[in-house]
Amino acid sequence: MNTITLRDEIASELAGRFRTKQAKLGVIGLGYVGLPICLAAVHSGLEVLGFDIDPHKPEALREKRSYLRQIPSETVAAAMKTGRLEATSDMTRLSEPDALLICVPTPLTAHLEPDISFVVSTAETISSHLRPGQLVVLESTTYPGTTAEVLKPILEKSGLVYDRDFFLAFSPEREDPGNAHFSTSTIPKIVGADSEAALELAAALYKSFVQKTVTVSSTRIAEAVKLTENIFRAVNIALVNELKVVYDAMGIDVWEVIDAAKTKPFGFMPFYPGPGLGGHCIPIDPFYLTWKAREYGISTRFIELAGQINSFMPQHVTNKLAVALDMQQQKGLNGARILILGIAYKKNVDDMRESPALRLIELIEARGAVVSYYDPFVPVIPHTREHQNLTGRRSEQWSDTLSKDFDAVLIVTDHNGVDYSAIAEHAALVVDTRNACRRSGISAPHLVPA
Repeated sequence: MNTITLRDEIASELAGRFRTKQAKLGVIGLGYVGLPICLAAVHSGLEVLGFDIDPHKPEALREKRSYLRQIPSETVAAAMKTGRLEATSDMTRLSEPDALLICVPTPLTAHLEPDISFVVSTAETISSHLRPGQLVVLESTTYPGTTAEVLKPILEKSGLVYDRDFFLAFSPEREDPGNAHFSTSTIPKIVGADSEAALELAAALYKSFVQKTVTVSSTRIAEAVKLTENIFRAVNIALVNELKVVYDAMGIDVWEVIDAAKTKPFGFMPFYPGPGLGGHCIPIDPFYLTWKAREYGISTRFIELAGQINSFMPQHVTNKLAVALDMQQQKGLNGARILILGIAYKKNVDDMRESPALRLIELIEARGAVVSYYDPFVPVIPHTREHQNLTGRRSEQWSDTLSKDFDAVLIVTDHNGVDYSAIAEHAALVVDTRNACRRSGISAPHLVPA
C-alpha cells in the first residue's frame, strides 16, 4: 500500500470516528478556553480527556467543582456524571486521545515580543508521546507561521511525518467570558490546515460539537484571522479613546456622540472608550503581528499608534482624577483616599488578565494617594506577572455608604448589580470611565466622566 493511500485510509477512519462521536478528544490547558471546549464536547457526546500542569484544575473537576466564575459547578458536575469527562496532569497519557487541542497561554515578554514558550514546551511534550493517526490543533493565539514553522518541526522530532503519520491544524479560540449570548458551541469556528486531509479532519472534529465551522486555505490564514479580529477592536477602541480626549477638551460628551452616531443604520459600528485595554487578547494580539511584520521589513505604524493611545489611557484617567479632585475639593492626589470600583478587565467576570485597574492603582499610589478597591467578582487580587506588588490585596466589603469614607470613587469596571445610586449618593466625587452612572439614570455635579 503506497504512502498516500495509507494516509487517506487513516484520515478517513479518523474522520469517521469524529462524525460518529466515537473518538476521544484531548484538551491541553483547562483555563478560560480549554474548559469550555471540554464541556461543549462532552455535551455533544464526545469523550474528553483534559490535561493541565496545574494539578488543582483536574482535582477540582474530579470533585465536580468549577474554578471559573462564569461556569457553574453544576455544569461541571453534569459533565462529570456522564462519565465522558476525565482530567489529569499525567502527560504520558497524551497518546490516548485521537485529537489534541492546544489551549495554552501566549503572553508578551517585558519587551512586547511574543512569548510562545508555553506552546513550545507543550509541543515538545506531545512529541514525546505522539502516535500515528493523531490530529493536533493549536488554538492559542499567535503570529502567522507558528503552526507550520514552530509546531510542525517539534512534532516531527517524534520520528513521525506530518501529513503521513499525524495531522496538524490551527483553529483560533473565540471565547468571550461573561457573554451570555454566545458560547463555545454557537460561535462559528475558523479552521485552517496546510493539507487537504488535515483540513477535512479538523473540520470534522469541530463539526461534532460546534454549530458552524468556516474552513480557510492554510494555518497562516487562520492565524491571521484571529489577529485581524482583535486588531480591528484595538484600533477602533483607540480611535474612540482619542476622540474622548479631544471632545472632553471641547466640552463635548463623547458618550452622547456615540449614542447618536449609532442610530445610523449603515457605515457606523459603535465602540466605547474606557480606562485602557484588558483581557487575554486585545492588548496582546496586535504586538504578535507587529513583531512578525518586522521580519518582512514592514512597520505597522497604524497598529502601533493604536497601542500607544490605548496604553496611555490609565495615565489620562489618573490625570483626570487629579484635576477633578483639585477642582471640586481643592486637594491633590497626595494623601487622598481613593476607592476604585471594579478591577476585573471587563464587567461581570473575575478575569484580571491585563486589567487596566492594576496599572491605575500603581499610578495613583505613585502620586501619594491611598487606594482601596471594591469588586464583587474579585475578592482578592491574584498573582500577576507585571503587578506582583498588588498580589493579595482584598476588596472592601460592600455597604450602601461605602463611598463616604473616600475622597473620590473611580469607576473602572461597570459590573451589573452594583448600586451606583448608593455610590453616587454618598461619594464626595465620582470619576466614571464607563458612563455607568449616567446609564443608570444618575446625574449630579460631582459625577465626572473620564
